[in-house]
Amino acid sequence: MNIAAALKAEISRVARKEVRGETQQLKKSVVHYRTEIAALKRRLAELERAVKQNRKAPGKPAVVAAEGAEKPQRMTFSASGLAAQRKKLGLSANELGALVGVTGQSIYKWEQGKAKPRTAQLMALRAMRSLGKKAVAAKLAELPAG
Repeated sequence: MNIAAALKAEISRVARKEVRGETQQLKKSVVHYRTEIAALKRRLAELERAVKQNRKAPGKPAVVAAEGAEKPQRMTFSASGLAAQRKKLGLSANELGALVGVTGQSIYKWEQGKAKPRTAQLMALRAMRSLGKKAVAAKLAELPAG
């Protein structure tokens, strides 16, 4: 192999490495921005619903709250608490996700603190706190296979 070919191969390798580093940063930024956009879209939809309600009943103030909640409760979420609860119940992330109505990947993201569950999912998680292994196994058996 001559020097020119070796030099060309090394330059190509270094260039690929540099490009890969740059694209990784861009990919991270894209994921972050998409997450922000999704959150803003949810907030916009919530506000539009409140405006629509306010137009229907102009004498009443619009209240943005969880449906069916008579008395709003403060709901907190702990990533480590979710992981401990899942371990205590002996469930995989996919099984817990099936019970809550989300994917196993969502459960992993919640446990890592990369995302937080929505109110409906928090309520489902709260309802599971009082269940034991047998009750959880029974609920899993009731779910349709899929």
